[in-house]
Amino acid sequence: MHARRALLYVPGDDWHKINKALTFGVDCICLDMEDGVAPSRKEAARENIARALRELDFGASEKLARINAVGSGLEEADLTAALPHRPDGIVLPKVEDAAQVEWVSQRIEEAERAHDWPVGSIRLLVDVETARGIVNLKEIAAHPRLDALIFGAEDLAASLGATRTPEAWEVFYARSAVVLHAKAFGLEAIDMVTVEFHDVERVRREAAFGAQLGYTGKQIIHPNQVKPVQEAFTPDEEAIAQARRIVEAFEAHQREGRGAFALDGRMIDLPLVKAAQNVLERARAAGKL
Repeated sequence: MHARRALLYVPGDDWHKINKALTFGVDCICLDMEDGVAPSRKEAARENIARALRELDFGASEKLARINAVGSGLEEADLTAALPHRPDGIVLPKVEDAAQVEWVSQRIEEAERAHDWPVGSIRLLVDVETARGIVNLKEIAAHPRLDALIFGAEDLAASLGATRTPEAWEVFYARSAVVLHAKAFGLEAIDMVTVEFHDVERVRREAAFGAQLGYTGKQIIHPNQVKPVQEAFTPDEEAIAQARRIVEAFEAHQREGRGAFALDGRMIDLPLVKAAQNVLERARAAGKL
């Protein structure tokens, strides 16, 4: 599983933007065939994405391809274009039930077997962004090929007939439900896009709150968003040092057969130890340990 602090969407029909994305040092690059591409440009996007996966060096960035939704009539052609060139993963938007996830998983497995690739080596990430998708989260999240749940606030608000606000309370229940189900099934949780991409402070604020909720990363749509998002989902030196102290003290007390203990005037028990271990895991994933 990759550390996906920042997942950058790039319109698949724009060859220049695809090449530019390789220079941003982003955790994963998602070549888009869906919302970022006009209906008249879908075939151009497929051709560019196939070429990019075949010819370009993505370096340390994970290479993903986002297809159109199951039922759109475009999904089969999208998969046919992307899968032979072995992306690291497929992003499936507007997922509403487990049957859609299984259909895509079967198409991926057919490609893996046809090319003698290990079954399960191409991962699947799903966008949950409709009311029905939120209601069916438990069944969706249980699929064995999944790596991550992605929360789509804009589409969800449209699905609900809600008005989007900077505070995002209108999508808070669903935003919490996505991260809850992701953690219940051992998946990464990738938070909503900040569409006001020039407002760097808002990006920073939303990313920090997403991390506070338990999200492991955030979707982005502009180079301005890379740095604040990666920072929000990477523990700083102070947090790492404190987490190390807690884990080391816990291990020492365990060797002495003691349970909860005091450290710096705080009572430390297993939930706080687990939180410290999570900090160290995020630091490790970000290359800081």
